[in-house]
Amino acid sequence: MGKYIELTQENFDNTVSNGISLVDFWAPWCGPCRMLAPVIEELAEEFEGKANICKVNTDEQQDLAVKYGIRSIPTIIFMKDGEILDQVVGASSKQALVEKLNSLS
Repeated sequence: MGKYIELTQENFDNTVSNGISLVDFWAPWCGPCRMLAPVIEELAEEFEGKANICKVNTDEQQDLAVKYGIRSIPTIIFMKDGEILDQVVGASSKQALVEKLNSLS
């Protein structure tokens, strides 16, 4: 069963440097982030072995949020081999996220 990867300052670069990554910047107090959480978990299962599905808790990893210019959450960044290819701010539909991931592979 696939599980998303909790990213921290320590494992961020290593994790996203290889292949396709979806990185969800969120916080526990954010309503839209909580609505998006089950979608991220489903994507982690569906894309296991195909893409890194990751989450960054912006309360705990403020340096990462600053480094990537996160001003509002949820923000989802799509990366390939460490390069940012696209970004979505606000809650997004599962279908839109699936289509974006498929377009990157």
